[in-house]
Amino acid sequence: MAHDYLTEAFIRIRQKLKWISGGILKDDAAAEDVLQDSFVRLWQKQYQLESEKDAEALLARTVRNTSLNARRQARPEPLKKDFADDSPSAADKERAYAEMHNLIEQKLTARQRYILEEKEYAGRTLEDIARELKMEPAAVRMQLSRARQTLRNALKDE
Repeated sequence: MAHDYLTEAFIRIRQKLKWISGGILKDDAAAEDVLQDSFVRLWQKQYQLESEKDAEALLARTVRNTSLNARRQARPEPLKKDFADDSPSAADKERAYAEMHNLIEQKLTARQRYILEEKEYAGRTLEDIARELKMEPAAVRMQLSRARQTLRNALKDE
């Protein structure tokens, strides 16, 4: 009986399942493969389903999870490169540090500079900084976010 509920539900909502998988994978052929794999996997386990509604829920959840797993597996591996030969010299590091320091001094407000330095260099938590500045942690987080965005924009412009 479990096979009947599962098969009936699969046939009835097949297009919806394909839409779910296709939305995650962005590839119709891969979505079709996921649908077939999901159905076979569930059919082999012989779940004791009490209704077609239970079968629908199980199918939708299985197709979604299988699609997410397929998408994770399809991601390309990051390029691994030996940077030992390309490592910057001490002079290059010093120059980069000086440029960033100048950007911080020129582009950020005093409060943003303080929050950035305390968070990134001193390793303090946002809550500690907020307490010291008598601010809400969310406000400190926003100031830090704005400071980083300002620096990113300044680096893009150069």
